[in-house]
Amino acid sequence: MSTHSTSGNTTLDEVTGEPLGGANASTVPAAEHKGSGPLPPRRRRAGSVPRTRLTVALLGLVLPVLLLLVWHLLSTNGFYSPVQLPQPSAVLGAGWELLRSGDLWVHVGISTQRVVVGFMLGSALGLAVGALVGLSPWARILAGPTVGALRAVPSLAWVPLLLLWIGIGENSKVTLVAIGAFFPVYTTVSAALQHVDGQIVEAARSFGIRGVRLFTTVQLPAVLPAVISGLRLALAQAWLFLVAAELLGSSMGLGFLLTDSQNNGRTDRLLLAIVLLAVLGKLTDALIGVFERWTQHRWGSAPAT
Repeated sequence: MSTHSTSGNTTLDEVTGEPLGGANASTVPAAEHKGSGPLPPRRRRAGSVPRTRLTVALLGLVLPVLLLLVWHLLSTNGFYSPVQLPQPSAVLGAGWELLRSGDLWVHVGISTQRVVVGFMLGSALGLAVGALVGLSPWARILAGPTVGALRAVPSLAWVPLLLLWIGIGENSKVTLVAIGAFFPVYTTVSAALQHVDGQIVEAARSFGIRGVRLFTTVQLPAVLPAVISGLRLALAQAWLFLVAAELLGSSMGLGFLLTDSQNNGRTDRLLLAIVLLAVLGKLTDALIGVFERWTQHRWGSAPAT
């Protein structure tokens, strides 16, 4: 496309005959644009996602409030008996009863402790074994099939064996939680390390970066989004395996509260235990989110999806 100038220093397009930059580009000086006041705010596109944290948090409460409303309607209009589905107020009353007796903090505290310790042990081991399998073809050949087979074992299948080997106590419960946390981290780390850009690794090696330093400064930051996703899955698995551990052979914890409430016909306490597990799971997942933002600030990695 060619252009030519006319009088008044206006540049025209030879094909259309219009001034370049739009119809008003030659008649409105740039100074007038600057002095005509601030531009009107841009309209949000239809269907765009809210960005402010407060808006996101408030929208996230919509579904729980609706579920609570449905629960209240079902429990007060005769759809279910109080034994089958107690009212939300009855569940709150059960929580207040346990809080006053001090049992609530005991159950919550011991379950949280088991999850945290087991999650940290299982995640650390999963990171180590996943890194070994992901970086070493020999380790992948030798250990990959065995670990993949063990991953398919249900959580309850480990309980009798752990009770036989370790006995009834904290060690068996923490070990079961660690088993649940191990496999998601192992799977994501080993798979992600196999797909790290080889050119980045070779460039680092050309600068003399090798061994552990290569892993901590190049390969691990490259797979951080996958590691964060693995940690989130591991945390969810840790809570699942915790309940399996506490359902069989425990006298404290939220899993014990579930079975004890069922045996005594306390559906209100049973629902309370379920709500507490959901809340604690969300709170601990939020801690993973804090760690994710710290890693993004530290290494500039993309957020995990």
